[in-house]
Amino acid sequence: MKDNYILTAESVTAGHSDKLCDTIADSILDTCLKEDPNARVACEVLATAGKILVAGELHTTAHPDVETIVRQVVQRAGYDCNYHVEVRLHTQSPDIAGAVDGDTLGAGDQGIMYGYACWETVELLPAPVVLANRITSLLTTCWEENLISGMGPDGKAQVSVQYAFGVPERVDTIVISCQHDADKDPDELREELRRLVIARACHDVRIDERTKIFINPSGRFVLGGFEADTGLTGRKLMVDTYGGLALHGGGALSGKDGTKVDRSGAYMARYVAKNVVAAGLADVCTVSLAYAIGQTEPVAVEIDTQESGYYDDAFLTEAVRRVFDFTPAGMIRALDLDKPFFAEVCNNCHFMHPQAAWEQMDKTEKLRMACAELEDERT
Repeated sequence: MKDNYILTAESVTAGHSDKLCDTIADSILDTCLKEDPNARVACEVLATAGKILVAGELHTTAHPDVETIVRQVVQRAGYDCNYHVEVRLHTQSPDIAGAVDGDTLGAGDQGIMYGYACWETVELLPAPVVLANRITSLLTTCWEENLISGMGPDGKAQVSVQYAFGVPERVDTIVISCQHDADKDPDELREELRRLVIARACHDVRIDERTKIFINPSGRFVLGGFEADTGLTGRKLMVDTYGGLALHGGGALSGKDGTKVDRSGAYMARYVAKNVVAAGLADVCTVSLAYAIGQTEPVAVEIDTQESGYYDDAFLTEAVRRVFDFTPAGMIRALDLDKPFFAEVCNNCHFMHPQAAWEQMDKTEKLRMACAELEDERT
């Protein structure tokens, strides 16, 4: 292990154009699930100045008022809704629908999903990921509650943490870009962000005299949202997951129901990895899942503990398969993925929401018991 290195992660606020598209897509999904728990939704959003396009496939008895949902989400995010909303939603391909809704629920797509957990924070996530998402969450709170006057809803944060022998030692660099009114004093904004955001977000990782802090390094950030930056669903994959510090299969999360294994598989893989680490079975755990469209069982389940496991990886993989149900129906059931709550968890990393089922550490004892049973069988 290197004795000194720096890891970096970023996050964006709920008012960022890409995240706003994610929220619109997941709000449409939630509306469908309220009426129809079996709704099949694959919803994409593209937005730019004056135009919001909603496209995708629906297979549901629900009848969402998409234009109203779009306008409500945009207004709640703090923007005027002077947009032409175009809706291009059509029915799901009968080939896919038939494969998914057969005698047993099949995977809605093929693909590879990864889950990750490590011991270094209470959230069992890398420290830069936690700190970056804390900052953007606090930026949104400061705007929503008017704790900082003259602040806008759009923003980004980036945090670099210095490690010593694998342990987060200090914050090396913080970068914050925060939307503001044209007449907001930049020095006042910097002082308020240091006091109300940075100090609170980084209370458990040391900031010292060598820490570099850049606030609005471009100088001004007045125009935000879709007027400044085109938004697109699924463009913040690393913000949604592990900040680029763990593997990612490439599939986006938002706007997809639980049969879409891009989402359900990613959540289940995180659920497994978190419980493996919480059970004390490894310091670091990566779970990889692979699926074939229309098939019920995954084609692959693998555990990688980077040689930090109490047992070898093949042993842990077998134990995990005894405890967790990796079929689409099993994942939907275990993680409540037929419930309308997706817009609640699509901001500030999908794995930073303690109320989410995949963030629970309720399988630790079953994992330990499965390992004990396997040991007995092998002796």
